[in-house]
Parts: sequence; C-alpha cells; structure tokens
Amino acid sequence: MTPRLATVWCPNWPTVAARLPADEPAAVFRANRVIARTPAAEAAGVLAGQRRRAAQGVCPELGIIEHDPDRDAREFEPLVRAVADMAPRLEVVEPGWLSLASRGPSRYFGGERPTAERLAALVIDTTVANLGVSARVGVGVADGRSASAIAARRAGRLRDRVVVVPPGGSPAFVDQLSIGWLRELGEITPELVDLFARLGLRTLGQLAALDVGDVLGRFGVDGLHAHRLASGADARPSAATDPPPEWSVEHPFAEPVEQLDTVVFVAKRLADRLTGELSATGRVCVRLVVQVETDHGERCERAWYRNQGLSSPAMVERVRWQLEGWARQPGGLSGGVALVRLVPDEVRGDDGVQAGLWGGRSQADHDAARAIGRLSGLAGEQAVNVPMWRGGRLPGERYELVPAAASDLEDADDRLDRGDGPWPGSSHGPSPSVVYEQPVEVLDEHGESVRVGGRGDVSGAPVTLVAGSRRHRVVAWAGPWPVEQRWWAGGRARRLARFQLVTDEGVAHLVGVEQGRWSILATYA
Repeated sequence: MTPRLATVWCPNWPTVAARLPADEPAAVFRANRVIARTPAAEAAGVLAGQRRRAAQGVCPELGIIEHDPDRDAREFEPLVRAVADMAPRLEVVEPGWLSLASRGPSRYFGGERPTAERLAALVIDTTVANLGVSARVGVGVADGRSASAIAARRAGRLRDRVVVVPPGGSPAFVDQLSIGWLRELGEITPELVDLFARLGLRTLGQLAALDVGDVLGRFGVDGLHAHRLASGADARPSAATDPPPEWSVEHPFAEPVEQLDTVVFVAKRLADRLTGELSATGRVCVRLVVQVETDHGERCERAWYRNQGLSSPAMVERVRWQLEGWARQPGGLSGGVALVRLVPDEVRGDDGVQAGLWGGRSQADHDAARAIGRLSGLAGEQAVNVPMWRGGRLPGERYELVPAAASDLEDADDRLDRGDGPWPGSSHGPSPSVVYEQPVEVLDEHGESVRVGGRGDVSGAPVTLVAGSRRHRVVAWAGPWPVEQRWWAGGRARRLARFQLVTDEGVAHLVGVEQGRWSILATYA
C-alpha cells in the first residue's frame, strides 16, 4: 500500500538561509540562473530559472547572491530538529524540503489537517527565531512522495499553507495538473518534460492514461518513472528494497574526536566502502541514514533521500551538513564523536547511464569522475584537486583547487557555484581562456609607463605592451575599471585598476596596475 506522507516545503529556501528581508529585491543564482528569489524580486517579475542578465533587466536593483548549499543545509538544521521533536522518523530530501510518515503524528495531534497546520506554524516560528526572517511554507499530505510533494508546493502558494489530499485521491488530485509539474519535482529531466509537451501531453492525467509498455518502449526507464509520478503513485522505484543489516558500515573511534574534518574524512572511507559493496551487486542507495554518537551519549540521526541515488561524495557532503548543523546548535554537540554509522535504508537497482545526444551529463563525464576517484585512491586524498567556485572580482580569484574527495563529482553545479557573492565591479563574460598573473609593462607614446590616478585618470593612452623581451603594439584599449577591496582589513586591502588591451596579433588581454606595477590577469584567445 502506498504510505501517507506529509511533505514540508519551504519555497525559495536559499534566500531565507541567506537572511534576505522579504521587502528587498534579491535572488540566489546557480550556474548563472535564478534558483530562488525574495517576494520583492518575485513581485518585480524575476522568474525562477531566469538568466542573470534577464533578471537584472527586469529588476535593475536586484541583489545578486551566489548559491551556497552548505549554508542552506546549516540553517535548515534547526528546522529539522524542531520537526523531529514531532516525528522522529523523517527524511531530508534537500535543504528546504523534508517528508515524514503522517500516520503516527496525525493520530497524536487529532488528524492530518491539524498536524499539517501545526507543522506549518512550527516551521515559521523556528525560522523567525533562528534567522530573524519569515519563511513561506507549504505542507502537503497525500499518498506517496510525488503527490505529497506536489501538494506541498501548491500549499506554499495558499494563505492557509496546507493541502490535504484524501486517502486514495492522489490520482484524481494530479490528473488535471500541468505536465510542467514533473519539472518541479526535480526527478525528471527538463528535456523529457519538454518532449512530452511537444508531443501534445498537456496534463499529468494524459501521460498517466498512456499504456505503461508503450511509455517504457518509447522513453525508457525515465519515461516509466515519469508515468509513475503522473499516476499519483509512490515516487520510489518499484525495485526499491530494504537492504540487509550487514550492509551498514560504521567506525568506532578509540578516542573521542573533536575535529569535524577528521570525522568527515572517516565518513569518506565508510562511504567509499558502502558504495563499493552496493556497486558490486548492481545497486545504488537512495535513502541513507547517518548516525553519529558522542562519548557523552548524545546521538544525532538523519535520513537523507535522493531519487537519483547517493554517490560516495554525496554521502560525505550530507554527513558534513549534518555535523556542522549539529555543532552549531546550542547544546547539540558537547563532546567528541565516538561513532559514525552509515545505514543504507533503501536501495534499488542501478540503471546505469546513457550518453546524451545534446548536452547534459554523458558517459565520458561519469568515466572522468571514476578516473578521478581512482587517482585519489592511488595518490592520496589531498593529491588530486578539482576547481571549485568561490567567487571574486578578478578572474584568478573565482576558482580554487580543492581535494576531489571534498567535491560531489556527480553534481557539476556543486563545483560551479559555491561563492559568497555578490561581487559588484567584477568583470563579466565571456570568460577568459587563460588565467594567470604575469608582470608586464604598459607604455604610452613617449615610452613612459602609463599611470592611473586615485580618481581613475590615465596619464596617457596605452600604446605598447612589453611582456618579457617582446613588445606588442596596442591597437585598441578600454578602461580603467578601478577595484578597491577590503579597505577596512588593513594588510588585506587591495586597490588596482583594470584595462582591456588588444594587441596587433589579435589577442585580447585583461591587465591590471597595482601600486604602479602592471601585470596580465587573463588572456582572451
């Protein structure tokens, strides 16, 4: 039987985690697209999925906040702990989204609607108390994950913040909804949803009315999963099973560990071992329970769900989120960690990967991730690095190299958008092909070094670029664009001016002058 589930959904949670006031137009971006926006930005016409330039065109005063999933998870932990006091067995899908079985709480609190209303009020009160801002919330109760998730999203747009679908009414509830709701759940690729729309399938009911065999033959496993969601059935694949208890992995520490980085490092070893055992049997974990105990007897347990399956880096990331959130809570973590346990609570068959025809992740991407994992095992955890976005105004500041073990290689966005932001005054696209810092000289027509004053005035037009023993004639230039960073930080303060120069060889450079010294910051080739 399909279980009754309650889903708590906080739309635009990244803006709440960033403590952005509701009346301030601002948006959180990932991969240069809007993933969350404040009510003021929404009222101004900023849409989810909109590109940054289009969003700024609609709302010129829009504040730009870069996506930080660690911050979202840390700030979501107090809310999880508050809900766990009502229903200990819950699962976190992502920051801002959790679900729990509604049968037990509804019996205790007098029904499903009173329980949902109590959950909504609890989320709002906890968010205001911890973050100082109010969060929109929707609570949906229905049969199965997909229907309850849709109900929660619809509830987030209503004043009473609650939608309860009667038992057995999930198919009728989703029947007349737009096919675009499949994209909202995040389990079906946008390309497949667009294909359904181009084929004339406008509602979920029209997709559910198709023959299951025809859908499987035409669209494969992804199409079968979309058919299951459109039918109002449980979102878990039918092949999901309860794993045997011997698949659980744990590590007891001989001496309590107080450094969270050490615990995360051990969790990486456990995750590698667990995913290796599952892969050997052709399975993948979709629901992981992380249990952490201290030497004082304190215990923190969270269930993490991911329909696509949890890779080893994804497991480590969730362990880190859980530990950091626990450590930041008053009275949450008062002693050293004595035990870490990973329990695969739900597994399914690994369907493998298929190379995309246009864009998306390909087999080569998965092969590269496996190669990086193998190199890390051979050369050591700290020997293999991958680029991670951290943000900055200069091209050389935007990315940093981090150990591959600390990055989710299955999620490219995890490495593309991790900056704090916003970065007013930064140089915009297109991105340079080469980023480095090489000392050069920029001379005017008299052979004197070009100087830039405190007000941005230039002593003369750049005429010659001297790089080592080679001299290049400047055929076009633009600038200066001054930058003054951390002027309040004493020794960390930095003040420079940037120029764009095009030489007679047809090569464009981004150059900067700082304290009278010129250098090439990036090259566009």
